[in-house]
Amino acid sequence: MRVLLIGSGGREHALAWKIAASPLLTKLYAAPGNPGIAPEAELVKLDIADHATVATFCKDNAIDLVVVGPEGPLVAGIADDLRDQGIRVFGPSKRAARLEGSKGFTKDLCAKYGIPTAAYGRFTDLTAAKAYVEKVGAPIVIKADGLAAGKGVTIAVTLDEARAALDACFDGAFGDAGAEVVVEEFMTGEEASFFCLCDGTTALPFGTAQDHKRVGDGDTGPNTGGMGAYSPAPVMTPEMVERTMREIIEPTMRGMAELGAPFAGILFAGLMITEKGPKLIEYNTRFGDPECQVLMMRLKDDLLVLLNAAVDGQLAHSSIRWRDEAALTVVMAARGYPGTPEKGSVIRGLDEAAGDGVEIFHAGTAINGGALVANGGRVLNVTASGKTVGEAQSRAYAALDRIDWPQGFCRRDIGWQAVAREKTSAAG
Repeated sequence: MRVLLIGSGGREHALAWKIAASPLLTKLYAAPGNPGIAPEAELVKLDIADHATVATFCKDNAIDLVVVGPEGPLVAGIADDLRDQGIRVFGPSKRAARLEGSKGFTKDLCAKYGIPTAAYGRFTDLTAAKAYVEKVGAPIVIKADGLAAGKGVTIAVTLDEARAALDACFDGAFGDAGAEVVVEEFMTGEEASFFCLCDGTTALPFGTAQDHKRVGDGDTGPNTGGMGAYSPAPVMTPEMVERTMREIIEPTMRGMAELGAPFAGILFAGLMITEKGPKLIEYNTRFGDPECQVLMMRLKDDLLVLLNAAVDGQLAHSSIRWRDEAALTVVMAARGYPGTPEKGSVIRGLDEAAGDGVEIFHAGTAINGGALVANGGRVLNVTASGKTVGEAQSRAYAALDRIDWPQGFCRRDIGWQAVAREKTSAAG
């Protein structure tokens, strides 16, 4: 098979790494890709916002499957435009991608189909939004409705923080994404990421993970796109997976089909596991980043076979196998992230750091004068497997400490919840 992978981050590097291992693959292209992907795929300079140009490339190069990594192109309708040209695509339609593109749309879907989630209000007017916040009180959650690269969410502990978050949205801090806001009840519990591979009719569970959104140790500081993750998530017991499928995923699949937008692709449910059970925080309509990295480390089956089954509507006849090992990834970010990152600093020592159950996925790198340099906020994903999360954590940090990049930083506590559980279990 000839495959085009769209995207340039750590998620796409992990997908390229896994797709490249498939016996079905004859040629892999990545647009635009990154230096880490280059050994696995031919990098091509395509304007992925120009869907006609992408379609022409696919026809000229006899592409059998396009795999869309990031959310932006999906929300912009690239899957529809390519399918209209007879090109097979893994990824949801523009209408189905509204599950990520509009938080308000998803909240309304939850209300209509009885899917457990936080109480909420939708607002396009600042005065009305502030009045709602005053009525509900703090803590409260303020979300830009549209795509904001993981940075449009504020967990406001005080009313002043909530007002400031609303001001930021309506003042244009997140561009068009903040023209509407969703104000949500603050939920308590443990967060988890739950994935399903979907073909429009069937949803097949595709692993669990836990992400670390705050920039600092101890879950402090501002939200980021994710500073690390591990899989599996211990809180997602078989019972919790079953409840999530029955109470959240299956009604979502039915609802989207009834709306004429059946969901096909990866459905990523951000969950809060509360005392009453799982509640939906939000949906993403693509593999998570950095969750994808740990899922690919653990996936035993051929990813390309599974993607084809999803595209062809054959998931009812499919199953997914996982390695017994846990996996953990630590994000190395450039100084200044999640604000304005410092670009251009040289990174050394990756060859010495990789190996022995460790993969280093590139998230924001470039080549400058023959040297590998930082070219983004989240730059590297140091990913390791192990018999336990604790063992994977030790391997990941040992590898990370062999990387020579003084201008980079990371959290030192990725996986702390799972490691604490493992220690408690061992002591008991």
